Amino acid sequence: MARKPKSPSPSDPDAGAPPQRPTRGGDRERVIDAFMTLLAERSFEEIGLGDIAERAGLSLAELRDLFDDKIAILAARTKEIDRAVLSGGDADMADEPPRERLFDVLMRRFEAMAHDKAAVRSLMQSATCNPALALELNQLAVNSQQWMLTAAAIGASGPKGMLRAQGLALMFAQVARTWVHDDDAGLARTMAALDRALARGQRWAGLLDDAFRVAAVPWRVRDRMRDRARRRRDIDESGDEATAM
Repeated sequence: MARKPKSPSPSDPDAGAPPQRPTRGGDRERVIDAFMTLLAERSFEEIGLGDIAERAGLSLAELRDLFDDKIAILAARTKEIDRAVLSGGDADMADEPPRERLFDVLMRRFEAMAHDKAAVRSLMQSATCNPALALELNQLAVNSQQWMLTAAAIGASGPKGMLRAQGLALMFAQVARTWVHDDDAGLARTMAALDRALARGQRWAGLLDDAFRVAAVPWRVRDRMRDRARRRRDIDESGDEATAM
């Protein structure tokens, strides 16, 4: 289920601040977290494997046993995000039209990426002047978007599915340009940008064409925000009840 983040209290001194990355104990997790933290501080090209090992508290030999290179670390982080999105589905969305299901899945992805916002901003800047990196990131994105399409019950196999995944990867990257600068707890700007992008996607050959034809009703961002807030509230209340039992 998609969850709308809770709005911070006006009296909270950390309101609006980026979420702190939680500390994780495993060697692989420490390497991934170390690399993402370094990306928030400097560019992809400026980070060496030795920097990652030092930040993670490992030797180069230990790092080599875990990952082949920096792209492999990014792939591992991407897979973690995929798992978070795929495990957080809302059964109530099954009866919604394809466009609404995809909107929900992609918003869950942005929410799962909250700790990586600064790192993603850094990667986007590096990719604009590093074609090789851009190609590597695109391949990771296409693989992930195949899973996102599948999570939304939209065909992602065969040549047409690959074309859809590529189109969706490009669309998601475009919306991410808004997301990296969206400091609102409810991600209102991101939701609006995604809504517009999905509307344009209906006209992109091969993206969602047939699947979107059954969703010929107007969608309003404020309605989605209200529905997401209601579903989040319902889950929070049920969680409170379970805790009290």
